[in-house]
Amino acid sequence: MTAGNIHYTIAEKNRAINCGGIGAIHMMVNKLGLREQIDQRLHLLKRHLPYHESDHVLSLAYNAMLQGMRLQDIELRRNDEAFLDALGAERIPDPTTSGDFTRRFSQADIVELMETINSVRQKVWRQQGCKFLQEAFIDVDGTIAPTLGECKGGMSLSYKGIWGYAPLIVSLANTNEVLYLHNRPGNAVSHQGCVPWIDRAIEIVSPHAEQITLRGDTDFTLSAELDRWDAQGTKFIFGMDAHAKVVGLAGEIAQEAWQSLERLPRYEILTCPRRKPERVKESIVRFKGYENKVLTAESVAQIDYTSWRQVFGN
Repeated sequence: MTAGNIHYTIAEKNRAINCGGIGAIHMMVNKLGLREQIDQRLHLLKRHLPYHESDHVLSLAYNAMLQGMRLQDIELRRNDEAFLDALGAERIPDPTTSGDFTRRFSQADIVELMETINSVRQKVWRQQGCKFLQEAFIDVDGTIAPTLGECKGGMSLSYKGIWGYAPLIVSLANTNEVLYLHNRPGNAVSHQGCVPWIDRAIEIVSPHAEQITLRGDTDFTLSAELDRWDAQGTKFIFGMDAHAKVVGLAGEIAQEAWQSLERLPRYEILTCPRRKPERVKESIVRFKGYENKVLTAESVAQIDYTSWRQVFGN
């Protein structure tokens, strides 16, 4: 690579930021009235000199959106005049003040903040077309949030040997919006305490959806709640452990009722398909004579839901 005729011109210093979209996001927040709703419903500060609750909440949210990993990263934005101009702010809270603000939260305050955001979220849903949520899919699952701290209250050791937390996430799959997040110790099972948050999500989504379907893995097949959810018209797609009763029910389905399961492709091939490389790992497993479990086919059948008590008895 030869380039002997390159010339560099040093331009004058300009005011620019690497997150130009933050201004549009802040305009959206103001247009939806989220800032006013936070100040009206969240009361953590006795005096507003000069910051309000919304200033702290939005500062923390914007820090996370801009890949800030800790409170100290707020200092980078606090000293960025172009960033402050994009928000129309003279200053934003410093990391120490933000830390003090987070310590003022009780569990009830966190729930109130989530409900405030969800109340504003519904304004956006009402502005969508009539087919926006014909069938709303509410996904529920647990995850692992590791921490390197030594003095983090409530943390514990997960089944993977990771210190941290196991938050429960309830989200609207249609739009990838997190409706509720419930923090728990790292050793909590994925379905622990999930029922109240699922019910809250159903209550929020039901005025905007013709049909609601819950989705989760086998841990969320809660026998005490299935009949209640079915009675209120909520569908659910949950995994079930292959115990004897369920295997028996599947075996009673007629053979012609089973259909091959066709999964959607992970991505669309825009050009011609490429030749798949040799599966080196599998060839070694076969050569060594190891046990090699290979998925040959997937079939699916549908049966009407029967009361859990009628199927399994009392």
